[in-house]
Amino acid sequence: MGLIGIDSHKDTLACAQVDETGRLVRFDDIANTTQGHQQFLNWIQREAIDTVAIEGSGNYGRPLAKQLAGVGIAVLEVPPQMTAAARKGTRTGSKTDRIDAVLVAQIALRHDDLPTPRPAGPVEDLRRLVQYRRELVEERNRHINRLHSNLEQIRVGYQHKIATRIGSEKSLKRCRQLIAKDTSVPARIARRRITTILALGRDIKALHSEIDQAVAASGTTLVDIDGVGTIVAAEILSEVADFGRFPTKSKFAMANGTAPLEASSGRVKRHRLNRGGNRQLNKAIHVIAIAQIARATTEGRRYYDKKLAEGKTKREAIRALKRRISDRVWTHLQHTNPIISLT
Repeated sequence: MGLIGIDSHKDTLACAQVDETGRLVRFDDIANTTQGHQQFLNWIQREAIDTVAIEGSGNYGRPLAKQLAGVGIAVLEVPPQMTAAARKGTRTGSKTDRIDAVLVAQIALRHDDLPTPRPAGPVEDLRRLVQYRRELVEERNRHINRLHSNLEQIRVGYQHKIATRIGSEKSLKRCRQLIAKDTSVPARIARRRITTILALGRDIKALHSEIDQAVAASGTTLVDIDGVGTIVAAEILSEVADFGRFPTKSKFAMANGTAPLEASSGRVKRHRLNRGGNRQLNKAIHVIAIAQIARATTEGRRYYDKKLAEGKTKREAIRALKRRISDRVWTHLQHTNPIISLT
């Protein structure tokens, strides 16, 4: 019977059915449309397939994932990092939709701890808010960097005439005053850019309030951890989604990349940095670690100092602290309101 692996794209779904040994039985490119999804449902019903693995179930493959879950098909999410790693292990290392779809299926056969797709409901809504805020912040930062370049050309040394960083509302208004009488094209562009930055700032502030409400509604205790504000808590909640995917602290640490990987050989026992895992989760934990280290009264700072006293480098001490924070985050996640199903 086997299962089907899917490499999802905007227009097509590369689908590979494999048997219990991972051997390719059938491959098909199916349109990522309503008609294509019905064609796929007919396929799995005809072959009595009860498990489908999807790379991209949170993006292009999400509509099909929701439809499959709605009819009782087990859906597994295969992270792109796992597919990329498996591709390196092939004889040629080639990348095609067919190869990736087969690898997705084979990965699902080998691993019994793959996550399910992100659920719908409050957590998914929070994730969308967090992603939108991230986009707005990135856009605002791009405009600030371009404004800085503009002002250097218009008013050399302008930075000495403003009191705070250029991104603050006070500094932006001061920059506008500095070029208020300049009618040149660069000055007009700079003024428009200032208006855009201020508007983006208002949008981000309003979104922050909405995220605050969503985090409060979740009932999470993450904000009780030193260094965790509502934005960091929202980042964690939106990335973790289904807390049941991580039954132990060690599984959660492996998923967020804070668990070191063993790299022993013979009598030499050693571990190396884990560069895998969810990088957004890893970034959130890193932010918490830096915030704790910055304050001498925190438990994290004391633990960091202890590791330095043991002879660890600053980087090694931060990594050790991040693993400790990961365990603390996992504990607090157990006190968050449960989420609803994918459908």
